[in-house]
Amino acid sequence: MVEEVEMSFEEALNYVKTNVEVGDLLELSYNRIFAPGEVLGFTEPDEVTGEGFRVGLQLTGEILNQSIELDFNELEDDLIEMRHITDEKELIIEIL
Repeated sequence: MVEEVEMSFEEALNYVKTNVEVGDLLELSYNRIFAPGEVLGFTEPDEVTGEGFRVGLQLTGEILNQSIELDFNELEDDLIEMRHITDEKELIIEIL
């Protein structure tokens, strides 16, 4: 089942924090980049370094297949769309 919703960046960030689990697929479209991958883990914001909430992904591309960590503070102005895929559902989140 595919569902589409619109959310602000803050709503989308809260969605990731509360609904996305390790092992889920998360596809992020931002700044001309499409990053699909399996969620490896989460890192809480760090006030000392200024880093925001981060998600670790194992990319599932045909050319690139590596682990990356995306900082949502850095994506705030560029995030266009997220797709959260689990065994039960697929949710497409368009960022307003």
